[in-house]
Amino acid sequence: MADQSEATEKLERLLVETSRTFALSIPRLPEPTRREVTVAYLLFRIADTFEDATQWPRAARIDALHEFGALLTHPSLPEARGLAERWAAARPTSHAGYMTLVSEIPAVLEDFLSLDASARAPIRDHVLRSVEGMASFVAKSDERGALVLSGMAELRDYCYAVAGLVGEMLTELFLVNRPALSAAAAELRPRAKLFGEGLQLVNILKDTEEDAAEGRRYIAPDLPRADVFALARRDLEAASEYILSLQSAGAARGILAFTALPVELAWATLERVEAQGPGSKVTRLEVASIVAKLEARLLAGRPAVRNVITRR
Repeated sequence: MADQSEATEKLERLLVETSRTFALSIPRLPEPTRREVTVAYLLFRIADTFEDATQWPRAARIDALHEFGALLTHPSLPEARGLAERWAAARPTSHAGYMTLVSEIPAVLEDFLSLDASARAPIRDHVLRSVEGMASFVAKSDERGALVLSGMAELRDYCYAVAGLVGEMLTELFLVNRPALSAAAAELRPRAKLFGEGLQLVNILKDTEEDAAEGRRYIAPDLPRADVFALARRDLEAASEYILSLQSAGAARGILAFTALPVELAWATLERVEAQGPGSKVTRLEVASIVAKLEARLLAGRPAVRNVITRR
């Protein structure tokens, strides 16, 4: 029992050190989904760290992604310890939280292996697909890590690899051992990748200048930003419909809070960036207000997200 408690504390610490939004939303999930999503998030974050390791040569980033995928395919704790030691020594990032996560890969893998098989399978499959997608985009970058996407289709392909697959995986985890939600599966699955795409597009629009300074241009020079904003709005509307489908099917309040919070934050961020330009952020006070209003809606049994047309 003590070992399980220590493992849980380590997972929660790693979550806080590597995320802000998910550190707010994941703890709202009911168990065992909370633990499953925490482990899944950390696995995706490890892959993201290698994808973004611009301090490494391109070949080293691709090799790390492939080695990480092989580790998930054929899990071995001794192998994980050796890889983590090598990767940590090579310092893929200057972010302290991500460096801690890399060093803790054996512990994350052990937690992954402790999950029920019904959760392990969708987590592994979607992380592996994301790893392969990330590796394909790293291969398109130059040796300094500069990456320029060619248009809307490639932008959407990138968003699917790094975020749309996450939406699909979360949907499968929500459906595990929840027969009441199965009736909504046909409405949830088609919108799942749009959910992830919308959140990723908002981040790309917000971080355009920061990414460009590091050589990453996800929005092609000839792609009108207005078109990207319009796609992000359509995706967030689909995400809102996804959440309302969950709510109509009787999803637990924690699942509704987990899904609604990032969407509400994304709407606020999108509106701020559209009005004030890249780099604009929602303040901590505004985040607290969004959280409070969401909790009030859920307690009152009202729709978890505001009207997707009027945004009331």
